[in-house]
Amino acid sequence: MTPLDYLLSGFRAAAESTRLRILALCAESELTVTELTQILGQSQPRVSRHLKVLCEGGLLERHQERAWVFYRLADPGREATLAEAIVALLPDDDPTLTLDRERLSVIKQARAERAGRYFRDNAADWDQIRALHVDESDVEAALAQLFDGRNMENFLDIGTGTGRVLELMAPNVKSGVGIDMSHEMLALARVRLETADLKHCQVRQGDMYNLSFANDSFDGIAFHMVLHFADDPSGVLAEAARVLRPGGRLVLVDFAPHDLEFLRDKHAHRRLGFTPSDVTSWCAAAGLDPAAPLRLSSEALTVLLWSADAAERPS
Repeated sequence: MTPLDYLLSGFRAAAESTRLRILALCAESELTVTELTQILGQSQPRVSRHLKVLCEGGLLERHQERAWVFYRLADPGREATLAEAIVALLPDDDPTLTLDRERLSVIKQARAERAGRYFRDNAADWDQIRALHVDESDVEAALAQLFDGRNMENFLDIGTGTGRVLELMAPNVKSGVGIDMSHEMLALARVRLETADLKHCQVRQGDMYNLSFANDSFDGIAFHMVLHFADDPSGVLAEAARVLRPGGRLVLVDFAPHDLEFLRDKHAHRRLGFTPSDVTSWCAAAGLDPAAPLRLSSEALTVLLWSADAAERPS
């Protein structure tokens, strides 16, 4: 398809008042069909038809999450540029768009309340683990430092959880994606990103063993307290290396070996920490060049941070 064909296809897709409203809404938030029907006051079949046209025209992208499907502006490429340009032309004072934004605000508030309830119900477990190792702010500062000064167009957070690493890295990336298998965690992450107005970051359901991205898609990848859940850590790192661009960096944060069996029994940890030699060998086998880990110690648990770079290809 030529550049002119892309433009014509996109303009045709947008050339309808409801579809323009949908574009404006999806520029503000990832939304489901149900949420869009509530805002637009139209039937689900009609909204679904509009969404199909917008996706086929390259203006929206669609992400499946169990029985849920989320829609957002296309990202990245020509289509995203066109979608953003169309949204920028929409009048801020249009009464229909203003009412849509008010209804969207109500939906966002309901999301935040649901996420807050889930967090309150589960916070005790997370706090119990956090209390065992070094302060999380120290871990985050060390993680950010390992990415400092790197030019990252596209960033991937594997096992994003509540989306905190995406929020941390957002000022330094053009586009960020977080994946997680947990629908509940993704709901928390979406609220976090919306609250921080990080529209260039998104989350989606995904499998760390089988990433739905092309080779060489990302300049930076983070695993923050994720690998200890993996049955096959070496396979997970190999899959991450596949989508890391030459010259890109992967940073892995996890525990050093320990004997706290309750983490396996109560919190589903498959591995009770990792030795530096294990992670170094897995990274090397995946074609990455790992550095010696940074060590942050406490009385109960030690956190290790590895950085591993993908080799530049010869020109």
